[in-house]
Amino acid sequence: MTHASIEFPAPGHQTRGVIPGPVGALELVVSSPQAQARGLIVVAHPHPQHGGTLDNKVTYMIARAVVEAGFVAVRPNYRGIGQSQGAYDQGGGELEDLRAVRRWALAESQLPDSGLAGFSFGAWLALELAKADGAPALLTVGLPAEYFDGQLPRPDTAWRAIFGDADEVIDVDNAINSVRALRPAVDLQIMAGAGHFLHGRLGELRRLASHHFDTHGD
Repeated sequence: MTHASIEFPAPGHQTRGVIPGPVGALELVVSSPQAQARGLIVVAHPHPQHGGTLDNKVTYMIARAVVEAGFVAVRPNYRGIGQSQGAYDQGGGELEDLRAVRRWALAESQLPDSGLAGFSFGAWLALELAKADGAPALLTVGLPAEYFDGQLPRPDTAWRAIFGDADEVIDVDNAINSVRALRPAVDLQIMAGAGHFLHGRLGELRRLASHHFDTHGD
């Protein structure tokens, strides 16, 4: 039986440890804002079979933006990554990991659920979890629309979708058009000339992410 080895950090601090997950320990980092937190947001990292971890620079920058907006940011490693036990499960198990982390974090902190965020594969998971369980606000970065069969889901949430229009990893034109077709309309932000990993554009990403949650996270 895995026991939690992490406590919620004091204001302005960060902690790292493990909690019990669906198939064993799940590693996560919890980062707190300087002042009393407004709520809690879980941030999902990119594909675990392509080097994605909670320390991915885009995931880290989203978490930093969350904290700057006044919220606790929780970044887990999915099963089989870092100190998280288990093995890659083609998205189904990783979705359950994300759900377990959110449930634990909300219960442990007694903070309100303020939303979900994710990058690439993590954007897909965040959207799936928002569709299944709800989320007050959602941020997706580099969402791979090709992961979905048919039309993208449109959960009842304040959703900002960020893409670089020079994304070399996903079918970005299809993804942008798929998001643009949704109703109610999604807040679509296109970063001209930016690739999938937003090299040289992370400051811009931080501002877009922080503004979104500052506006819609309560």
